[in-house]
Amino acid sequence: MRDVTLYTFTAFGGPQAHIAVLLRQFVQKRGYITEEELMELNALSQIMPGPSSTQTLVGIAWKVGGLRLALITFLIWILPSASIMCMAAISYKIFADKEKFTAILRFVQPMAVGIVGYATYTFATKFLRTKVTIMLAAASLIATLILQNPYAFPLLILMGGIISSALETQQQENELRVKLFSNVNPNKVAYFIGILLFFAALGAIISRTSPFSLPIRLFENFYRNGILIFGGGQVLVPLMYTEFVELKHYLTNSEFLSGYALQQALPGPTFSFTSFVGGIAMGDKGYGIVGQIVGSVVAVIGINLPGLILILFIVPFWNDLKKITRIKNSLSGINAVAVGFMATAFIMLVMPFRLNPLAYGLMAATFLLLQFTKIKAPVVILIAVVLGLVI
Repeated sequence: MRDVTLYTFTAFGGPQAHIAVLLRQFVQKRGYITEEELMELNALSQIMPGPSSTQTLVGIAWKVGGLRLALITFLIWILPSASIMCMAAISYKIFADKEKFTAILRFVQPMAVGIVGYATYTFATKFLRTKVTIMLAAASLIATLILQNPYAFPLLILMGGIISSALETQQQENELRVKLFSNVNPNKVAYFIGILLFFAALGAIISRTSPFSLPIRLFENFYRNGILIFGGGQVLVPLMYTEFVELKHYLTNSEFLSGYALQQALPGPTFSFTSFVGGIAMGDKGYGIVGQIVGSVVAVIGINLPGLILILFIVPFWNDLKKITRIKNSLSGINAVAVGFMATAFIMLVMPFRLNPLAYGLMAATFLLLQFTKIKAPVVILIAVVLGLVI
């Protein structure tokens, strides 16, 4: 637990940086698992929806100490950054009208959009390497710009996975499938699927006029996004922006970018950003500070629960599951669709700046810093804060 705590407060830079720290601290220094096991857990987290860094860390804990250690590890990992983001949501309204705060945001927000643009570019160069993936990314970009409906996301993700799997998979694995599923307890599978479906349906069951309506609907919103997000925190941003800012107006463009910028400056999981979104959403609806805390808790549990259930269920069967090429091949299509989502979010985030040359200059500067120097996103956000204080 001491090692997990140290890791939690030093894990800056997102999933790519997190895996390097895990390799150094948990494999090479402590020897908790082998390098091969770490890479397999990381690969598993990439082909499942949910927070990839969190799933990898929880998977390591499960291998070392079972379910109890896995759950304790999850809490140690998520609580510090989620708590800070909750406090930020509570205090945001207090400072939002302050002149100096507005001046700081003048620099922070466009630089946060620059970080989103860089993440989109990085994903695109990594995953769009064939005509099929390029076409899938373009199609998802066009579809999400036109539809702007959160329920379009699962359909596009499903279609992307099916198309890439069908085009890239050879007909050679029927025997392996039989072996895999013969080792799985049918009752356990039914229980697992039942849990996922039950929570996914809560938002539709509760009446909108109920006093518990918004917290329950928020839980369903975040839980549904937790099921849909492949690729980690970078993909979280476009899904949440489209649903919570553009469609449901739970928070403004300015609030969203401010929270995202703060999260980028913190260590820990990118998914802790949901704590800020949930807190702001409840605060804007007049629920008060207690309501904001409830919103943050609901958001963090909702977004992380599907991924946590999945990693704890699938790890025991991973040795067989990883051999099924159809599952692996669906990932390229899913990632291509995710790139389209990210590009959509970038376009929508840029639009409010209209013809502001300063904003575009800061976005470009942020992209160039991240692309051509070793400066990381947290440092970029600190630069933006300093600029806002001194200029």
